Amino acid sequence: MDCERTGAASSTADAENLAFDVFARACPSRGTLEHVTGKWGGLILGALHEGSFRFNELRRRVDGVSEKMLSQTLHALERDGLVHREAQPTNPPRVDYRLTPLGSAVAERLLALIYLVEDRMPEVLSAQERYDTVRAESGKAAGRATTAGRGGR
Repeated sequence: MDCERTGAASSTADAENLAFDVFARACPSRGTLEHVTGKWGGLILGALHEGSFRFNELRRRVDGVSEKMLSQTLHALERDGLVHREAQPTNPPRVDYRLTPLGSAVAERLLALIYLVEDRMPEVLSAQERYDTVRAESGKAAGRATTAGRGGR
């Protein structure tokens, strides 16, 4: 059975009997993959792999994330069972975020990808430079051809 079936699983037991296929349009694994691999999800999971964070600590650690995006992403990751939110009954209120065991397993694999990308950045930058050079040269050639085709104007 694949994720193309209609309707939601009626219970966890039903969900465990599904064969999830992220390439199937209706598969719920697709949404979770988006949460994990989205711009902020991956960074938040990677940061939380370092330990428990309060909201503003996490916001500082994930440089550039807005308060709104951090909040939305944390809610999505919490709903997916990857992040645990613990509110302390103190004044002022204290809320801590940490990875669940599932979140930790996902973050470890994600961090392997992050480290691979970081380690191979010299190759990426070189490829980007080659690409940009070829594009710039072909753009100039196309511009010359267009100008020549209009009688050199």
